[in-house]
Amino acid sequence: VVLLLDKTVWLFGGCFRTLYTYPENWRAFKAQIAAQYSGARLKVASSSPAFTFGQTNRTPAFLNNFPLGKVPAYQGDDGFCLFESNAIAHYLSNDALRGATPQATAEVMQWVSFADSEIIPPASAWVFPTLGIMQFNKQATEQAKEDVKRALAVLNQHLNTRTFLVGERVSLADITVVCSMLWLYKQVLEPSFRQPYSNVTRWFVTCVNQPQFKAVLGEVKLCEKMAQFDAKKFAEMQPKKEAPPKKEKGGKEAAKPQEKKEKKKEEKKPAPEEEMDDCDAVLAAEPKAKDPFAHLPKSAFVMDEFKRKYSNEDTLTVALPHFWENFDREGYSIWYAVYKYPEELTLTFKSCNLITGMFQRLDKLRKNAFASVILFGTNNDSNISGIWVFRGQELAFTLCQDWQIDYESYEWRKLDPNSEECKTMVKEYFAWEGDFKHVGKAFNQGKIFK
Repeated sequence: VVLLLDKTVWLFGGCFRTLYTYPENWRAFKAQIAAQYSGARLKVASSSPAFTFGQTNRTPAFLNNFPLGKVPAYQGDDGFCLFESNAIAHYLSNDALRGATPQATAEVMQWVSFADSEIIPPASAWVFPTLGIMQFNKQATEQAKEDVKRALAVLNQHLNTRTFLVGERVSLADITVVCSMLWLYKQVLEPSFRQPYSNVTRWFVTCVNQPQFKAVLGEVKLCEKMAQFDAKKFAEMQPKKEAPPKKEKGGKEAAKPQEKKEKKKEEKKPAPEEEMDDCDAVLAAEPKAKDPFAHLPKSAFVMDEFKRKYSNEDTLTVALPHFWENFDREGYSIWYAVYKYPEELTLTFKSCNLITGMFQRLDKLRKNAFASVILFGTNNDSNISGIWVFRGQELAFTLCQDWQIDYESYEWRKLDPNSEECKTMVKEYFAWEGDFKHVGKAFNQGKIFK
């Protein structure tokens, strides 16, 4: 049985799943890594037009499914919805991740709870002031350091004779605890501090270098020098306070109208900004990077408009005509990409995960790019190729170091938008149907980057 759901093909009646979040949310990483291991097909909606944090999650439709309006939030095509990151990660896991026996399952739950109660609270108290989103309190920070040491000691003892937390392979316990410790290792656990806990660091490094972790996290660089509280940065990140109203003369009688004015002002105050938990605040507070496309002139081609057509209307009769009628040949370019190492491709679901991992690492490129990448063939006899549309006339990957992890694994050829070859390939790859004469293998499944 092959089902076509929202431009994604699922074999054997698989379910289309969407994870709503904002980019680089470590809580969402748990679900994403679990999906990498289980093979669950997961669409990450973290940027416009699919999802805009602070806007989409305040709409009545979103709140109807997720009353708290928080992310990550999960929705399946069958209407099943979940909030709370641990529940989502558990649901997207397989039996191997959850624990194959009742005892193993209980151990996994033990470490998930350990992360929530013993790691995250002191990690937040210690790390957040170094990021400028919390006022520094020496006593609280010193206590947090001691609490982190105690948690590390427990882990270090447990890992003295073990490679992973539960059993002989990665489980949801490892995924959850690693994600809860990301900011510690990236921000404050300098070499001298982590030296007594070598088993923990060995385990952490082993986990983050697993392909399934790297597909989501990218390269994780360990802290070289413990970050300190920056008073100037903290001051810059605080909202500006309004000047207090001037006192008016006239005694008690004059004060009454002033009180009325203040009440009116209070009534007109806008609704408070959405409350985020401390971990959400860390990522939301990160400074915005410079736009890699800022040097390019504005284009009349509205990529988001095309993506909406492609997602919501028929590809051949609506989306493709819209694309060619509005495509800016000077402002955008079209590229054909072929995976260089087809001999290394084995099971088709693993090959699909390879594509998904690349898409996830390119999340911040979505606003200025679109792609349809297809897996052709069967298990142990497949290849990957795709059509990419970028803003500008050069490969976009060179504009940002974060985008350069995967692209060298592909051969890239720029297409002439006016050629029949280009029009045919765009039609076939966008519609996922056609002869695909240049490939020589049957269509298996595809992924859309939008």
